[in-house]
Amino acid sequence: MDRRMLTDDQWSRIADFLPGKATDRGRTAADNRLFVESVLYIARTGCPWRDMPKEFGNWHSAYVRFAGWETKGIWDQIAAALQRDADLEELFIDATIVRAHQHAAGARKKNGAHQDQAIGRSRGGLTTKIHACVDALGNPIRLILTAGQVADITQGAALIERINAGAVIADKGYDSDALVQIIEETGAQAIIPPRSNRKTPRTVDWHRYKARNLVERFFCRLKQFRRPATRYEKLATRFNAFLQLACAYIWLM
Repeated sequence: MDRRMLTDDQWSRIADFLPGKATDRGRTAADNRLFVESVLYIARTGCPWRDMPKEFGNWHSAYVRFAGWETKGIWDQIAAALQRDADLEELFIDATIVRAHQHAAGARKKNGAHQDQAIGRSRGGLTTKIHACVDALGNPIRLILTAGQVADITQGAALIERINAGAVIADKGYDSDALVQIIEETGAQAIIPPRSNRKTPRTVDWHRYKARNLVERFFCRLKQFRRPATRYEKLATRFNAFLQLACAYIWLM
């Protein structure tokens, strides 16, 4: 059974961003499309690398190559290249929790130094939090990983940094004078409902706020990929690589 996901048109949109293509010196990756399909299969099904169907090739070779591309930032570059068509009239920010599988714990610490792998303990156990910023069409612009217990608002400014938008829309969890000031200094409108304990509540454009469901719908599409929906990777960078691949596919849809 053919379990491939990319159409010819979708593949043509990302092929030139990958290493080892025909125009590169020392071509080494004539099977780029099959390799990307194999990683999409792992991301979509959530299966262990060892259970990858043989039609995609050797599982260990695919894993080593996946890790190599992650180290070189290739997966991030693919997602970033597709964001050139982003609609920045509005930005929507929010966060979602992902449960960390027991296999995600125990990352080796190199040289004895503490390394933050974005895993923490929250009400649901060991979790990772995905902070996301999406454009006016609900397509992903930026993702930030933290431990699950970290408050959403701590990453609000980082999510919108150096992005020029007409408005930034978020729920009341992002209600902060400091964040609102940062948003307004960029020339954008801050559409964030005030907390109930505010003495002088701000006015809110409720008509535009109704579109905030776009970021929730993005999380639903992201979690259709089982590998991002449950974290199995010990390293935050490897988990982020699967997230970026899923984001790239969402842009291609």
